[in-house]
Amino acid sequence: MIQPADIREWRGLDVIDPKGHKIGELEAVYVDTTTDEPAMATVRIGLPSRRRLVFVPIGEAVVGPGYVRVAHAKSLVKNAPAIGTDDVLPAEEEEAVFKHYDLTYRPGVGGERQLARR
Repeated sequence: MIQPADIREWRGLDVIDPKGHKIGELEAVYVDTTTDEPAMATVRIGLPSRRRLVFVPIGEAVVGPGYVRVAHAKSLVKNAPAIGTDDVLPAEEEEAVFKHYDLTYRPGVGGERQLARR
């Protein structure tokens, strides 16, 4: 299980896929608002002049020296919903992130967001 205290140290680590291919650099971790457990991360990808942040689930992530290995292939992650490096994920686009990975989207009873940045 991922320890929430550990996620602060992940920023800037390389994010790699199961085959060891580098996807990008970890920018931020988002927790599930119902459990407060780490659920997604944003990964900085692209050329310096065209960088963007893509979302990837981290529930099965493995941390090693200098990297975070996620359970999804580089091609799937690179095609995930993205935001600009200074942007915030709009609430109405949150469900698309979950659908991209075939995950169930569960907003709060009052329509609250499922993800919160930590």
